[in-house]
Amino acid sequence: MKYFLIVSLLWLAGCDTRPPTQVLFTSEPAGEVACYRIPSLVTAPDGTLIAVCDQRVPSCADLKGNRDINIVMRTSTDYGETWSDLQVIVDYPEGRSASDPSMIVDRTTGTVFLFFNYMDHDQEKGIYYLRVMKSTDNGKTWSTPEDITDQITKPDWHGDFKFITSGRGMQTKSGKLVHTLVNLQKGLHLFGSDDHGRSWYLLDVPITPGDESKVIELADGTWMVNSRGNGAGHRYVHLSADEGKTWVTHAEAGLADPGCNASLIREGNVLFFSNPNCPDQRKNLALRISTDGGKTWGEGSTVHAGNSAYSSMTFIPGKGIGLLYERNDYREIVFTRINP
Repeated sequence: MKYFLIVSLLWLAGCDTRPPTQVLFTSEPAGEVACYRIPSLVTAPDGTLIAVCDQRVPSCADLKGNRDINIVMRTSTDYGETWSDLQVIVDYPEGRSASDPSMIVDRTTGTVFLFFNYMDHDQEKGIYYLRVMKSTDNGKTWSTPEDITDQITKPDWHGDFKFITSGRGMQTKSGKLVHTLVNLQKGLHLFGSDDHGRSWYLLDVPITPGDESKVIELADGTWMVNSRGNGAGHRYVHLSADEGKTWVTHAEAGLADPGCNASLIREGNVLFFSNPNCPDQRKNLALRISTDGGKTWGEGSTVHAGNSAYSSMTFIPGKGIGLLYERNDYREIVFTRINP
């Protein structure tokens, strides 16, 4: 805990040493892949860093407008110093796409779950399905994807614009796995598992306003959801003291946001938040810190001043924070490690 407080104080004081970045995924020079997007980063139980993202082949369009998106991965066994070669871990035939990866690490079983959204453009164009696969060997191999759409959505959602939020979910102190699911017609929801991923269920309580969101459990057991709010210029925060049965919502004016996915992680009472720190443009990616469980936020420090968008963070034991983010008009996904 002391280590992360030192990190917090240095960043809050503006001690910005600009640690070097490593480009993990890039579409330059122009080639067969139009762009790489939607980063997700976790630390596996053995300390391996797992970085995954979309490989968008014909264009940079999202799932509904793209007939060929794969999920690709790189891993690091030395805390991000060096990385494996790129590996394609989800690759359907053209016309069937997988997009928006996210992960949860189950600390109890050692399993890493990888979620993604799926669409068959030839058979059911416009219909979103939600899938999960898992690794029990720290990302070396992955199971066959399982469709969990019927478990975590309702029958009348079939034609709705729905998706699992990219980035990461969480595991509570009790061992429950929890993640965020957006239905643009019916609101933000949570879904979870009480049996370590053998089955999943929907928490049928809409949370509004909320687009792409992150959920964490605070030190006192409160669940916090931090949400993208398109057009608002800032984030929204939702708090639940009863594991998602009821929510209290407030606008978080201290966290500017242009309408973009973000990352939120916790160590003790210290929260770390990364997103484009700008109310109306995807630029100025920043790390901001709260030392009181999210009641107040420091100004933080800029990680990348130019064009930047989605990001994903993970704690690296003894090394600080790993940050994976999009920059330069989605031409690159880069990794940096932030140390005191």
